Amino acid sequence: MTAPVETLPTGAEMMQHLVESAGAARQPAADMADLAELIRTLLAVHERRDTRIRLGGNLFDVVITSSGLQARGAVALMDEIQGGCGPVIEDPENGWFYWLVPPGSCAQWEPHTHAVCLGAPYTITLPSLNRTLPPGSYWFRPSASDRLVPTGPLREALAQIRPEPTPHAALAAQLGIST
Repeated sequence: MTAPVETLPTGAEMMQHLVESAGAARQPAADMADLAELIRTLLAVHERRDTRIRLGGNLFDVVITSSGLQARGAVALMDEIQGGCGPVIEDPENGWFYWLVPPGSCAQWEPHTHAVCLGAPYTITLPSLNRTLPPGSYWFRPSASDRLVPTGPLREALAQIRPEPTPHAALAAQLGIST
């Protein structure tokens, strides 16, 4: 006689159970709504789906540069500095790299001739964790646990290598902001 096979619930099923067990009369604390949104987002990425996430908060901001040959040289330089560059997403459609930097970096980022730093209220679509090649956006340098790209060394690398074309005008047009 064989024992019945028990399956574990998926992350989405666990979240649904938690929501249902809270009951209609329960109102979550304001920060719990943010936490629930974050957990759903991270579960989607883990389940190998692209997902849109808000910049800033406790996760990360993003530095945007071109993704041309010079920018690839900056990644190689950051590989040396960091012992393996932190997470970088390539967006081949726009020709950009998205460097994931510590949260709050946007507030401290001084204007740079070859890069733009964005945080809240902007969003970014994270590719699924297994996407490491085009088509579409993909992880040029995959995300590794809690490692982000440090802004000081990145800023210096970009000033030294000067990746072109700069993203300023195209990004301003896309976001509807003036430069």
